Amino acid sequence: MQSKIASLAQQEQNGKNIARLPFSIRILLENVLRNQDNFAITEEHVNTLINWEPAGTDKEVPFKPARVLMQDFTGVPAVVDLASIRSEVVRRGKDGSKINPLIPVDLVVDHSVQVDFFGTDYAYTKNVTYEYERNKERYQLLKWAQQAFDNFTVVPPGMGICHQVNLEYLAKGVIDRDGWLFPDSLVGTDSHTPMVNGIGVMAWGVGGIEAEAALLGQPIYFTCPQVIGLKLTGRLSEGVTATDMVLAITQLLRKYGVVGKFVEVFGEGLDHLTVPDRATISNMSPEFGCTVTYFPIDDQTLQYMQRTNRSAEQIKLVEEYCKSNMLWREGEDKIVYSDVLELNLSAVKPSVAGPKRPQDRIPVTEVHNQFSELLGKEYQRMYTPESKRRDNAWLSEGGSGSTFSYEVQKHDNDVAVEVENTLQTVRLKLHNEEYVLSDGSIVIAAITSCTNTSNPTVMIGAGLVAKKAIKRGLDVKPWVKTSLAPGSRVVTQYLKRAELLGDLEALRFHTVGYGCTSCIGNSGPLPPHIAEAVDKGKLVVASVLSGNRNFEARVHPQVKMNFLASPMLVVAYAIAGRVDLDLLSEPLGKDPNGEPVYLREIWPTQEEINQAVMKAVQREDYEEVYKVIFDGDEQWKELHAPDGKNYQWSNSSTYIKEASFFKELPDVPAPVQDIVQARVLLKLGDSVTTDHISPAGSFKADTPAGKYLINHAIDPKMFNSYGSRRGNEEVMIRGTFANVRIKNQISSKEGGFTTLLPDGNVLPIFDAATEYAVRKTPLVILAGKEYGSGSSRDWAAKGTNLLGVKAVIAESYERIHRSNLVGMGVIPLEYIDGQNAETLGLTGRETYTITGIETDLSAGKILNVKAQPDEGEAIVFEVKARLDSAIELEYYRNGGILQYVVRDFLKKA
Repeated sequence: MQSKIASLAQQEQNGKNIARLPFSIRILLENVLRNQDNFAITEEHVNTLINWEPAGTDKEVPFKPARVLMQDFTGVPAVVDLASIRSEVVRRGKDGSKINPLIPVDLVVDHSVQVDFFGTDYAYTKNVTYEYERNKERYQLLKWAQQAFDNFTVVPPGMGICHQVNLEYLAKGVIDRDGWLFPDSLVGTDSHTPMVNGIGVMAWGVGGIEAEAALLGQPIYFTCPQVIGLKLTGRLSEGVTATDMVLAITQLLRKYGVVGKFVEVFGEGLDHLTVPDRATISNMSPEFGCTVTYFPIDDQTLQYMQRTNRSAEQIKLVEEYCKSNMLWREGEDKIVYSDVLELNLSAVKPSVAGPKRPQDRIPVTEVHNQFSELLGKEYQRMYTPESKRRDNAWLSEGGSGSTFSYEVQKHDNDVAVEVENTLQTVRLKLHNEEYVLSDGSIVIAAITSCTNTSNPTVMIGAGLVAKKAIKRGLDVKPWVKTSLAPGSRVVTQYLKRAELLGDLEALRFHTVGYGCTSCIGNSGPLPPHIAEAVDKGKLVVASVLSGNRNFEARVHPQVKMNFLASPMLVVAYAIAGRVDLDLLSEPLGKDPNGEPVYLREIWPTQEEINQAVMKAVQREDYEEVYKVIFDGDEQWKELHAPDGKNYQWSNSSTYIKEASFFKELPDVPAPVQDIVQARVLLKLGDSVTTDHISPAGSFKADTPAGKYLINHAIDPKMFNSYGSRRGNEEVMIRGTFANVRIKNQISSKEGGFTTLLPDGNVLPIFDAATEYAVRKTPLVILAGKEYGSGSSRDWAAKGTNLLGVKAVIAESYERIHRSNLVGMGVIPLEYIDGQNAETLGLTGRETYTITGIETDLSAGKILNVKAQPDEGEAIVFEVKARLDSAIELEYYRNGGILQYVVRDFLKKA
């Protein structure tokens, strides 16, 4: 190996006890050793990691990833920012083509396909057509970026899900670049980025601002983590899947509490887990609550790399580097963890998780009992077993009931909707087919998400379940919306070779797209007759999906119960059509001769699955699929996009708009100033999440965002979502703090409203902020504990900045949101000495003057706040400036991290 390395082995020889460090800490240590510059990355950072304390510390450490991964929802605003920076550089007479990511960026378009069509051989084609119609402007921007930027690639729509593409193709294990050899690592703008931990690559999810900083060469800072060891013993029993295993781990880690920690997996149980099994576990790190779930590189890693068409030279490089630099899985007995949890894999049972949280695991044998209890507890309905339901008896007697045609039958002697305190039931007749929908009916069955579609064992297993079910004469129930959304085209290849794709399609599991679909809520509409029956019958219906998240209303707004399950169980539940049964003891259905068919009769053995996998999954499939991964389909090739290096902004676009942060940016930032006579825009309580702050979901015509689009001649039917319009700050600023459930304590109305002070008028947040801007009144936000918790949404900080907020005063912050506020030039302040708004008697109607900013501002400096009510004495107190390092001070002085980078570039240009 001729390239230089940051040698951990040398540190060990120099007397540092590297062997005691978890592998994940060793990777962080290698990173700071290699990137130390004594400004952003210092000797103190090196010492913090060499002397890593298992009990934890409040010291921060930096990390410079080798690359960045993006999906299209979060990637579009990043591209807009880069293109906006270029535009400003060009206006200055400089060479805009020199503005490029400094490390490789891969953007995978996977978040926009929706299941509008299903159950047919044309479903995929029509869904993709709709996808392009809805997202044409966004895709034109991305196609422009594909040719305009160096170090930037786009995987077009219909190619796969970012994390599966990362696992199967992008991840290298070890990188040789610029004369250095070092571990592959990345950050991604999607919370499930840790999936690639399963192949030994350090990675986690970050907000868009952090990702943009990373791709422009800035380090990411976070508190030096505790590392929880997860010891796996034994091996999975016959009939138990990797999905069952990850649901058991989710329950174990959530119960223990690993939020903000690293998890590292070890033990002899690892010897029996393939990389896809490991990646299934790592994928659900956000559901565990941890930052990463790391699997060290070992023989299983190399076998997977070989099978997925990595070159022999690359595999040899990974093995030699890791073995020579203390990053190969060995010496586990010497490692010291912050704590150790243990799971015996042989004790894992077939399970699902739900109905609202991924950590709520339910053994398959208990789902029917849990459903009965939940129906009574949450919906105040008495459960009626299927055999005793009046409509069931009515159907078995051959009755001819009323037709349901977009109108639920009125209450009469032939009741269509049961009375309020019992299980709800609706009878439907459609196209000469008659059936009953009840509470517990499954209306969505989705084989979706990279969590499971990256694992050939469970995908082949699902095909075998379908094959055996068809042989027994079973079919999916007619009210179930089925879908198959693989995370890469390789899945289609091996399902075809195994001669199982046809069996899945015979049960209406046709491929609907290569994207996230139901896992992120892109389930598409329910069939109209089902949707109306659910609404008018007030049914508590269910979905079953092979995804990673099942929060209420996430999968579909009409579906109240959502259960995570393996692809094999998704097929089984689709056949059963309901969740209120014991799959292991009750029949799934009856064959054409009236004979009951049980799950055990159609469930393949592990040996059957293994043989099919060995036969069907071939190295050449990965070669064939990934050699054209950046080319796209015909629609992508035919999509007209701008060319050239400088993006041509369209004034008429309501999707893409040049970012205002960089326009007419002064060469030298103005000196930071104290905040004088500010007003409170919002006064908030504890645990306000980025979901409350950031624009998300759909919006109505009477909202500020809706009015803006109507003024630009956009029909409300074409509003799309906030997520799809992240490239237009005019829409996003109007949606910041517009969540209908946010509780602003200085507003008499729930939702995105505030009181304009001192006038007393209650206005939408955006309208009030606009009026304050006219008056040149700076704004602050008062908050409680854990401000900004939840997903790392960059617009939670961008929108705050654009509304004119100069400071947030809170009891505590979620790590990423605090750093994002700094990255957007908003100073995060923290109450000290146990004080908060209530103990100080702050109402939020005072004027606020914050001093100490403009003189000798330093990391963690104590500042003075004077809150002056309209009448009475001023309330004076101190706060801590949560600018935690020298580099954060520079970001704040420059008005934000990107402004800092732009000025640095202009200085050197």
